Amino acid sequence: QVQLVESGGGLVQPGGSLRLSCAASGSIFNINNMGWYRQAQGKQRELVADFTGIGGAHYAESVKGRFTISRDAGQNTVYLQMNSLKPEDTAVYYCHATRWPNEYWGQGTQVTVPS
Repeated sequence: QVQLVESGGGLVQPGGSLRLSCAASGSIFNINNMGWYRQAQGKQRELVADFTGIGGAHYAESVKGRFTISRDAGQNTVYLQMNSLKPEDTAVYYCHATRWPNEYWGQGTQVTVPS
């Protein structure tokens, strides 16, 4: 089993910044990938950012240039730096990990950007 614990959400004004953290614990060896998803009220969960297999990162078009995913392998932690936040970024943000053939989710952290 892999446990994922997110932190760092909150209320921020448009144009502001937040940094989300996701700490992985448990059977973290051979984790294939980690990333961030979000789900706005009444909408489907969507991928925000994750890592590619060649050391890069993949981003949703709506967050490119504003969000940055990074990781601290030694601490088993993944971050999501969110800048220039917009009201449409309001959602519950979930950390996600895959350790084939299973996938794991954190409990989610709320990010609210008022209009």
